[in-house]
Amino acid sequence: MTLSNTLAVALFVAASTLPAQSGAAWTTPTQAEIDAIYPEIDAFYIDLHRNPELAFQEVRTSAKLAAWMKALGFEVTTGVGRTGVVAVLKNGPGPTVMLRTEMDGLPVAEKTGLPFASKAMGKNAAGEPTPVMHACGHDMHMSAWAGTARLMAEHRDRWHGTLMMIGQPAEEGGNGADAMLKDGLFTRFPRPDFALSLHDDDTMPSGVIGYHPGDFRSMSDAVVVTVYGRGGHAAMPHHTVDPIVLAARIVLGWQTIVSRENNPVEPVVITVGSIHGGTQGNVISDEVKMQLSVRTYTAAVRKRTLAAIARVARGEAEAAGAPKAPLVDVRASGGTAVVHNDPAVTLRLATALKKGMGEKYVMEMPAKMTSEDFAQYGLAGVPSVLLHIGAVPADKLAKAEETGIPVPAPHSPEWAPDREPTIKGGIRAETTELLELFRAR
Repeated sequence: MTLSNTLAVALFVAASTLPAQSGAAWTTPTQAEIDAIYPEIDAFYIDLHRNPELAFQEVRTSAKLAAWMKALGFEVTTGVGRTGVVAVLKNGPGPTVMLRTEMDGLPVAEKTGLPFASKAMGKNAAGEPTPVMHACGHDMHMSAWAGTARLMAEHRDRWHGTLMMIGQPAEEGGNGADAMLKDGLFTRFPRPDFALSLHDDDTMPSGVIGYHPGDFRSMSDAVVVTVYGRGGHAAMPHHTVDPIVLAARIVLGWQTIVSRENNPVEPVVITVGSIHGGTQGNVISDEVKMQLSVRTYTAAVRKRTLAAIARVARGEAEAAGAPKAPLVDVRASGGTAVVHNDPAVTLRLATALKKGMGEKYVMEMPAKMTSEDFAQYGLAGVPSVLLHIGAVPADKLAKAEETGIPVPAPHSPEWAPDREPTIKGGIRAETTELLELFRAR
């Protein structure tokens, strides 16, 4: 069942309190247990938010996570996949369950207005200085992860097995998971029977868990297109081939790939996120470089879409009399596969979450066109589940539904998860998932 924002808000408002736990079986943490650790987790979150680091530069962040896990009694290894952290807690016979969080921020200047807003600066892949922000909520993910680790470590008399906590670098670059796997994540350490992760979401009320069995997040390709022209004086465009005008025509042409070449029931997104050319207004440059993000769900659609991107670019360049064809570079290191949530495990976890958190806090959600390199763990043969958690106050979602103006979303400079209910909900959901998978069946 897929729910609209309006219905999600109605369900959330109808649920006033989380259910209490009773009996000997510890199937989910109580509100009191979460409240007791929250002040320390909140401080953990604020520190992470103030000090984001870019992909494969998460030196401070990984050290913070490693120190936290060591204090809880985990066996900790750092530097896995360059800056990754692996923390293992062996607690008798039973399954091995991996819980992963991402560590990296984005090259975005924060505009949330929060008193602890990031003022951090970093260097992008080209070595250029850039503001850095946790614009995708990885600080929230890490904080819920840390709180979950604490509860599991403090209550190890209630479960048995091996808990494997992963701090992964470079999710935003799309190759952090691959880097950890190539560095022996599943050979140097216990190979997990299950892999879990949680991601914040702008479409559900704070603390509500969303699940989707099967294909959930799209595959992604990073494409760089370089358009070549013939430079010259801005006052004499007839002596040039203007690559900026050519690039504009190409961008517009690409939009018809989605609207006129693709079957409407097969989702495709083509976004030009970066376009650079020229140095000043009175000079026509000889080159423009564009960076694209392409999202698809099937190999056939992907192949057809990438071929169309190259075809349109070449055709427009030829029509403009460009001196040579554009260079279309599909970046092998910038792509991700489809996130496939193991259907049986997803439904098992959804049942446990509904029992532990209340049915009104757990809902099936639609697939999304956003991408995640969490897909790599499933491709490595481990049954995997990525859940989402709502991070927007219900009243703001209701207003957005009424006005048609969407709330800020991940990757926006204004993205600020509703931190207390989201972090507490994340801790409760992750702990509940782990306890379910450690439970004998």
